[in-house]
Amino acid sequence: QVQLVESGGGLVQAGGSLRLSCAASGSTFSSYSMGWFRQTPGKEREAVAAVSWNGDNTYYADSVKGRFTISRDNAKNTVYLQMNSLKPEDTAVYYCAASRIRGTNYWVPRALSNFSSWGQGTQVAVSS
Repeated sequence: QVQLVESGGGLVQAGGSLRLSCAASGSTFSSYSMGWFRQTPGKEREAVAAVSWNGDNTYYADSVKGRFTISRDNAKNTVYLQMNSLKPEDTAVYYCAASRIRGTNYWVPRALSNFSSWGQGTQVAVSS
């Protein structure tokens, strides 16, 4: 089982940027697909972005396409989420997650049930 620790959250003005990091330990990081999810009070956790085990394939929710970029560095056991042009509606707790489903050349896991390991979350707040 992989352990995940997120960092990089904070308060930013609308239009600003943040980069979230998720450090993994305890298992072979490169064997996992990785994802970022977010959740606000009273709402279900939703997928934001995901990346395949080798970084070749990505998924983005429509709401973040063109603004967020997910990447990974297998040598550093870390996955990143670069968030640009932030909007107040991006305010949420952001969670990093790992999936044993490696995906294919055309698909990466993105459903909650695909992911078996979760970080503790990091708060992102975007002021208008």
